[in-house]
Amino acid sequence: MTAYSSAQQEALKEFKQDIGHLNALSNSSRQKLIMILGTADNDTGLKVNDLADAIGLSQPATSHHLKHLKDIGMVGSRREGNMVYYYLTLDDTIARLERLTSALKRQNENG
Repeated sequence: MTAYSSAQQEALKEFKQDIGHLNALSNSSRQKLIMILGTADNDTGLKVNDLADAIGLSQPATSHHLKHLKDIGMVGSRREGNMVYYYLTLDDTIARLERLTSALKRQNENG
């Protein structure tokens, strides 16, 4: 059994806590959605059909990816009548990635 340093244990803990975000970022369709939403006005957002057209997927497939991103807090939505608009909410994701990279740096520094 491998004994991990405290820095390595901290890095492993961050990986475990952030697995949902890391998995979300590993999917190319979700990456495209994040990039497109990153250019949109968060006060307005974008409709799912517009997002589907932009990434070349069906509306149901795009909705599936948006739900995944929304469930982990990378995307938010607002309803206006029967239309749903999506927007980026990256604050938590950025904080998670910063903690992970900091933990990896400490692990690397402590060898």
